[in-house]
Amino acid sequence: MLYALCFLLFTIGLYCVVVKKNMVKIVIGILIMEYAVNLFLIMLGYRTKGIAPIIDNELLDSGTGQVTAHFLNHAVDPLPQAMVLTAIVIGLGSLALMISICIRLT
Repeated sequence: MLYALCFLLFTIGLYCVVVKKNMVKIVIGILIMEYAVNLFLIMLGYRTKGIAPIIDNELLDSGTGQVTAHFLNHAVDPLPQAMVLTAIVIGLGSLALMISICIRLT
């Protein structure tokens, strides 16, 4: 269901990029597509009743495989979170560039 929402958002953004003539609306369409991809990546790393992927002293001091196995089975995947944070920063820079180009062209 939520994956369909990502696809719908991406399709709306693609529609704005392809059909609209106004530069600001095209930039908004690109942003909607970016948000759809970020939402998709966040949903890939989501795990119900997941715990934060932070190794604490209890995990290091336990020495047993039971605590480690529990951590590995219930921790969320940190890679999509890092990718989304990086994508947000890159998206902010590209947004500033697109807005400045729109201002320069009009």
